[in-house]
Amino acid sequence: MNPNRPPPLDRRHLRTVLVADDDASTRQFLAGALVSLGYEVALAVDGKDALRQACSTRFDVLLLDCRMPHGGAMDILRDLRDGIDSASAGAPAFATSAEIPGTLRDDLADAGFVGVIEKPCKIAALKHALEAVLGVDPRVDVLDDQEGMAATGDPTIMRTLRELLRRELLDLRSELHTLAHDPAGLVDRLHRLRSACGFCGAVRLGAQAKALQGHVVDSRYMAPAVMERFRRELEVTIVALAP
Repeated sequence: MNPNRPPPLDRRHLRTVLVADDDASTRQFLAGALVSLGYEVALAVDGKDALRQACSTRFDVLLLDCRMPHGGAMDILRDLRDGIDSASAGAPAFATSAEIPGTLRDDLADAGFVGVIEKPCKIAALKHALEAVLGVDPRVDVLDDQEGMAATGDPTIMRTLRELLRRELLDLRSELHTLAHDPAGLVDRLHRLRSACGFCGAVRLGAQAKALQGHVVDSRYMAPAVMERFRRELEVTIVALAP
């Protein structure tokens, strides 16, 4: 048994995902992939079914196909947000489609979608997208001394590197606004950050940086909610690294 692996998560605390797609094969793939990633999944076969479930049940995230009978992704999200009593009115939503031209991508962003997932998608891309919005596994420690010691081999070196990382994170915090409009620059910055986190045992921020990096590469879009999630993880790590 891996001593660094988090304990099993109680099913009562699993994050829930609504998958809406009129294609049975797509539903089956997404459901299986999400369950393997540790999510609870509900399935909808068309827009009407998706809206009914999202209105009555609070989901943590929605995956909505752009083209379905009785309403596609944009129709569902509009109606859901218009219904102030809808249980999932505030849930982040991803649009899914086999074809997402640039104009549609812009329209989806304007409509409030936090990202797009092109079908067929890889499980890794799905993982990155959801973690970029919802955050990585909350059971993962902010700082892991064992990981830091394994990388540095000396507590004094580890403390020195953690202080350097804290200064780096303070600088990064001031750069986030600019990087939010520079996908290529953000991907490069996250690549360097992941290396620093690895040396310091800052495992949760490293995992969040990996999720954001993968999501930006896959979707070529950074929703405000995605950047806000990363910023919050950044703040938590800065506090944990304080002397």
